[in-house]
Amino acid sequence: MGNENHYVELSKIFKRKKSDQDIFQELMAFKVTEVLLVATHYDSYSIVREGRFFDKIFGEYLQLNLFSAPRITSVATYDEALSLISERRFDMVILMAGLDKQMPVSLSQEIRKENRELPILLMVNNNEDLKYFDEPSAPGGSIDKVFVWNGDSRVFLAMIKYVEDKKNVANDVAVGDVRIILLVEDSQRYYTRYLPLLYSIIMTQTQNILTEETSDQTHKILKMRVRPKVLLVSSYEEAVEIVDHYLDNLICVISDVKYSRNGKLDRNAGVDLIKYVKSKTTLPALLQSSDPSNAQKAEEVDADFIDKNSDTLSMDIYNFIHQKLGFGNFVFTNSRGITLATARNLKEFIRCLQDVPPESLLYHAQRNGISTWLMARGEISIAKRLRPYRIEDFDSTTKLRMKILDVFEEARMERLRGRVVQFDPAMVHMDRFVMRIGDGSFGGKGRGLAFLSNFIENIDFNAIVPELNIKIPPTTIIGAGEFTAFLEKNNFQKSVYDEKDFEEVKKSFIAARLSDEVDRKLRQYVEYMDAPLAVRSSGLFEDSLLQPFAGVFTTYVLPNNDPNPEVRFDQLASAVKLVYASIFSPTARDYFDAVHYKIDEEKMAVIIQKLVGQKAHERFYPHVSGVAQSFNYYPFSYMKPEDGFAVIGVGLGKYVVGGEKAWRFCPRFPNLELSSLGDQIKDSQDYFYAVDLEDTSSTLMDGGEDAFVRKLDISEAEEDGNLKHCAMVYDINNDRLTTDLSLRGPRVLNFANILKYDLVPLPHALDVLLRYFREAMGAPVEIEFALDLDAAPNGHPTLWLLQIKPLIRLENHVDVNFDEVREERIVLKSEKGMGNGRYEHISHLIFMDVEKFDRIKTREMAAEMAELNRKMEKEGNEYVLIGPGRWGTRDPSTGIPVYWSQISQARVVVEMGLPDFPLDASLGSHFFHNVTSMNVGYFSVRRTTDAEFVDLDFLKAQTPVEETKYFKVIQFEKPLTVLMDGKTQKAVVMWN
Repeated sequence: MGNENHYVELSKIFKRKKSDQDIFQELMAFKVTEVLLVATHYDSYSIVREGRFFDKIFGEYLQLNLFSAPRITSVATYDEALSLISERRFDMVILMAGLDKQMPVSLSQEIRKENRELPILLMVNNNEDLKYFDEPSAPGGSIDKVFVWNGDSRVFLAMIKYVEDKKNVANDVAVGDVRIILLVEDSQRYYTRYLPLLYSIIMTQTQNILTEETSDQTHKILKMRVRPKVLLVSSYEEAVEIVDHYLDNLICVISDVKYSRNGKLDRNAGVDLIKYVKSKTTLPALLQSSDPSNAQKAEEVDADFIDKNSDTLSMDIYNFIHQKLGFGNFVFTNSRGITLATARNLKEFIRCLQDVPPESLLYHAQRNGISTWLMARGEISIAKRLRPYRIEDFDSTTKLRMKILDVFEEARMERLRGRVVQFDPAMVHMDRFVMRIGDGSFGGKGRGLAFLSNFIENIDFNAIVPELNIKIPPTTIIGAGEFTAFLEKNNFQKSVYDEKDFEEVKKSFIAARLSDEVDRKLRQYVEYMDAPLAVRSSGLFEDSLLQPFAGVFTTYVLPNNDPNPEVRFDQLASAVKLVYASIFSPTARDYFDAVHYKIDEEKMAVIIQKLVGQKAHERFYPHVSGVAQSFNYYPFSYMKPEDGFAVIGVGLGKYVVGGEKAWRFCPRFPNLELSSLGDQIKDSQDYFYAVDLEDTSSTLMDGGEDAFVRKLDISEAEEDGNLKHCAMVYDINNDRLTTDLSLRGPRVLNFANILKYDLVPLPHALDVLLRYFREAMGAPVEIEFALDLDAAPNGHPTLWLLQIKPLIRLENHVDVNFDEVREERIVLKSEKGMGNGRYEHISHLIFMDVEKFDRIKTREMAAEMAELNRKMEKEGNEYVLIGPGRWGTRDPSTGIPVYWSQISQARVVVEMGLPDFPLDASLGSHFFHNVTSMNVGYFSVRRTTDAEFVDLDFLKAQTPVEETKYFKVIQFEKPLTVLMDGKTQKAVVMWN
């Protein structure tokens, strides 16, 4: 039965993990970009001109690496201000109080009538003026807050940040889990001092953290935007509201002792607030007062105390923030206060954590010092994971130390999952992300792999396919920018495009040097990675939605097991250079010409992937490789085209993608037999490909893509014990298949244990993946995969996703009327035709003289066909092509092994079955992928019946305009009529 009941809509299970960039985009949605400053000409001059105010404000922003300073527009009169506000949008208004104390109040009231939400702040010139504005700045008044101008331009920065924090706090806590410092102070004089100081400390701390974030600009901006917010309130009720609403995000409370509570001045409001906070959570608290006797009250509620009259007030606050909130370096001390180690950043902290004595570790852990320091650095996830643990939970400091280090590693991996990260040699074996070397695009395949990595990390496949791990292999991609740098560094920009001798191109590339960065990182790569590798091309156009370029460029497989790292490096560097060179191969050049692309538009990224497989008798290969497509052009029985299909085989995937004899099934209906027992025996896989781990003499230059690949009889896979779940035996005595491999008889690789007897839920996994990928990409897809039947640490086998590409086909259906067909004029008829529409411009037809067909000479036939195609291209003619077996197969014994570029002028391709020559459509091969993407008609005529046939007698009776050893070219007086119905898969070619 199918897996219909298991399918859950993608939108319901895709829980996309927000990246730093997503969070960064959503944080600080409100930014002050336009400020209206209302000041008399004199005040404006004294502040803005004489004090070089704008220069200072801009300087503050640059110094703190803030990314956009606001524009400040200055006006001098009441009327000018109202006129501008009606014409332009402002984010906040700053009123300067001059000699006329009533004007700012009246103006604020007028502005409030028009815009109740616009923040209005007042600036007075001295403390004496504060008394004039107590009522307007009280709750419900027309002025939000009053500040005192003290000649320090940082006050303006603090005013702007105060407004931004107040507006953004609710969203930023929800989106970015930002921290909050609560400042409770009703004295305008003092909060005018505190706010600039607090913001300066916070911004400087953030700057220090950013020095570590040298490579990721987005992460830099994110760190800046997730800095702690400072919320300023002036009453007990406002403070309690903040505490209740943001308790989990508070990192400290700084409070005056005496301020408003229930509308009256309360001498103990600050003390009661600290008590209230401490009853709910443990965090640093600071009481500050101009009455030194309040120090005793602070001690009683376990709060620090600062005397407002102190000459060192600013330094006292600075020290409190650094010591109690973990700002600055982390200093490991013992209980006597002796410094043992200092960590300036996270990397140094982890290093120190591994080495400091147990006494120091316990000292800091007991005081929550570690999580406090992490919280101050924006490492909220790690801090939250550590906070629940208590010292008593561990019976030794060794276990405590290991738990802390484990939490660091878990959080780091969590952050990297599904992302593209900068190359780190220590992580080359990890499979939860894609690593990058160099700049530039990832190309088509690379982009697909990055998408796969992100996709599978955002879906809980353990819940959907619990018995199977779904992953991508450890992957590192060299960006396409290195290709351009490689050409420039070695002066290839012109010469390589003119050089037509591909062997010379390869020699030049092998002798050339990669950039210093790539050279160094590849050396590091092989130091850490000693498993076999696949080095794949990833051109900009490859696997694109426009032209797939499938199989046009090269892939190299390396054993990567030489004991000398220098040898392994030379092989890897050579593979990268030869992938670059493959752009200039004759096959690639022909392809570029065929699709009318310029070769100099192509750029090449390179994928380095740990090869999936197992070692057995000095060879290496996967248990199962395969290709699956979400659209099946040849459904039968109750299958639908959108049910898709898969092809699998034993060994390296080149066997399957080359269109060789492999097992085909529908993932939705894996028990549905596609062929008779006789055909299964005849068409069963009889050889496979593996990496030779003993070969020390081959070179990529001489051996090409197959330098280290061996074609082996399937019996050798049985010797390795790898057919146990993949093959059955034909029992000749009982005329049936059995799973008993001890019996003699033909082996039939039908993967029955996997597909029929549910050893591994491969069909269900493929069915789900194809549907999800089809939905996610918005087009039919093809995936390449490998299955490792050995149990992973969690006890389950692993399905490795190697590649994904769009399956391009013409989606617009044209109704085709077959009523006009005249039976006596039919040249060929097919029940299995792909393509849709009507062609009435093709006058040429090329067909194979079947009597001359010889399966051991198919390469010779391919060469002839390439020459005929060149002539057709030169003359601008398209044609119908008919031949036996599979076109484009990589196995020359099953058909004619042409590349697509060698038949690129064919508008219709027909595969014919012969009595002693099996025909199986080339689905799954690179050749087929290119043909279908070009909307070429692709017909299968498996046998001669009334429903499907090729009228060879009619064709032989025509006079050819050209005849080669194997092919005849017919030119008809009138163009042929080609009818293709994509829905019914019927196709007819008729002469006129």
